[in-house]
Amino acid sequence: MQRAEANISYRDYFPFWNKLTDNEKDLTERNTRILKYLKGESIHSGGHDCLGMMVVKSGSLRAYILSDEGRDITLYRLFKGDICILSASCVLKYITFDVFVDAEEDSEVILLSSSIFSQLMESNINVECFAYKQATQSFSNVMWALQQILFMSFDKRLALFLSEEIKKTGGDTVSLTHEQVARYMGSAREVVSRMLKYFVSEGIVELSRGDIKIINKKKLLELV
Repeated sequence: MQRAEANISYRDYFPFWNKLTDNEKDLTERNTRILKYLKGESIHSGGHDCLGMMVVKSGSLRAYILSDEGRDITLYRLFKGDICILSASCVLKYITFDVFVDAEEDSEVILLSSSIFSQLMESNINVECFAYKQATQSFSNVMWALQQILFMSFDKRLALFLSEEIKKTGGDTVSLTHEQVARYMGSAREVVSRMLKYFVSEGIVELSRGDIKIINKKKLLELV
């Protein structure tokens, strides 16, 4: 992790900016920094690591939970402009589980320290409302991930995952390995590979090294 030169448009990245007093804006500016992370680098390591509120300036992050056996389940992914509130979990009451955050690719994040974020929540009701709204959205993403794992058939889950990935890029190719797909879906690589081979036999996808090309979007969406 490296610290980058500060170049922040607070109005663009902090939705509550216009609701702050002049003193609160000054406090925020003095306690916000930009950090650079390399692909695969750990950013937040559970409940004992309380960095603060993060906004993705560039790149992408992955938030996940980790079992005692070392198995991880992806809860959600964060892209440019997305806000990570659970990295400031120490200032939010009743959050008792550990969330880990890694950089999926070389990334820059805007970080407002947890102590100042807590201070703003106490002094400004707009910041407090923002914080709990973001926490609610994060829990909604968590519940959606768990709902898929617990109640959805794997062919439907994989079809949904692939359709969401191509929506993000606007193309027809998902540039991920089977191992990466398995990690994002909370499954095993062998299970992903087996289902992708079935999709190939059905004329839905074509596989090449590190790429999954959707050749029949209609059939893919029929599975969702």
